[in-house]
Amino acid sequence: MNNIKHLYIHIPFCNKICSYCAFTKFFYNEEYVLKYLDALECEINEKYKGNKLDTIYIGGGTPSSLSKDALNKLKSIISKLNINKNYEFTFEINPDIDLDKLKIIKSMGVNRISIGVETINSKFYKEIGRENDKKKLIKLINYSKKLFGNVNIDLMYGFRNESIKDLDKDIDFVLAQDVEHISIYGLMIEEHTKLFVEGYKEVSDDKLNKMYYHMDKRLEDAGYEHYEISNFAKNGFISRHNNSYWENKEYYGFGIGASGYINNIRYDNTKSFSNYLNKKYIFEYENLSIYDKMIYEMILGLRTKKGVGINDFRKKYHKDIMEAFKIEDLIDSGYLKIEKGYIFIPKKYFFVENSILERFV
Repeated sequence: MNNIKHLYIHIPFCNKICSYCAFTKFFYNEEYVLKYLDALECEINEKYKGNKLDTIYIGGGTPSSLSKDALNKLKSIISKLNINKNYEFTFEINPDIDLDKLKIIKSMGVNRISIGVETINSKFYKEIGRENDKKKLIKLINYSKKLFGNVNIDLMYGFRNESIKDLDKDIDFVLAQDVEHISIYGLMIEEHTKLFVEGYKEVSDDKLNKMYYHMDKRLEDAGYEHYEISNFAKNGFISRHNNSYWENKEYYGFGIGASGYINNIRYDNTKSFSNYLNKKYIFEYENLSIYDKMIYEMILGLRTKKGVGINDFRKKYHKDIMEAFKIEDLIDSGYLKIEKGYIFIPKKYFFVENSILERFV
């Protein structure tokens, strides 16, 4: 087994189900939570090989929905992992978290917090099935900054009838918090979500495009680097864990609905609670050929501002990118650019990156 340095854990429980969420999730039930954590511990004991980890990411669901007892149980599981001294450990939280829980989360070794703010515009709360208390949220952000020193805020855009003025209210709020990292996500209507069932219509691509580049300009003007399609960071605060995905590195994925990449195999865990408890962890997997790995290298690396290193690709796969893929027309048309040894998507085409990346699949 390769020396895997990255690990993701999925906590699928939520106190409330957001109308847009397509991730694996269940309503909170303490009895099921404790059974789940027992099963999670079994999976980790079975699959984790003691590698020294550079990054850990606990996402969901809503990891912060765990009770204090459940958080302490999760802490006990985490304590068995072998972690490097210079590590990044991210934990996702919702704004309604009890501040006392943050102390338990801190005691796990967490040094980066990601807060799902989404919007502070009350006119959109009903649509997404959640709301924020602005005063409590500011208190939470300030406390998290002091406790962890590295805070990300998730921001959503593209609500029905959302104006640029509405969007600016969210941007103004986030910039006023002076956090280290900001992630932006356009509202997408996915199957098996409440919004999909209700027939909620996405806003037009033209409108989303305008909003996307409006956010890009405002955040970059405020000193954040737009280093990946959806992510902005202050200097020195790029997400190391997410970067491992974009650099096509192998990683452990533990928990219901988690994905992983180990020994050239990409896998998705089951979304069935009973199967997971019965140690039937993996739902499906893909054994990658060299060509598959080259495809992943491109579609992941081209999500980033720097793109894919041409020499790095050659050393890794013993093939030139131009040999492996017929993309001369993308370069001639300017959708891809080559500069300083890297091939990348110019920022003006970030919004249409999916249609560019389809060429590699």
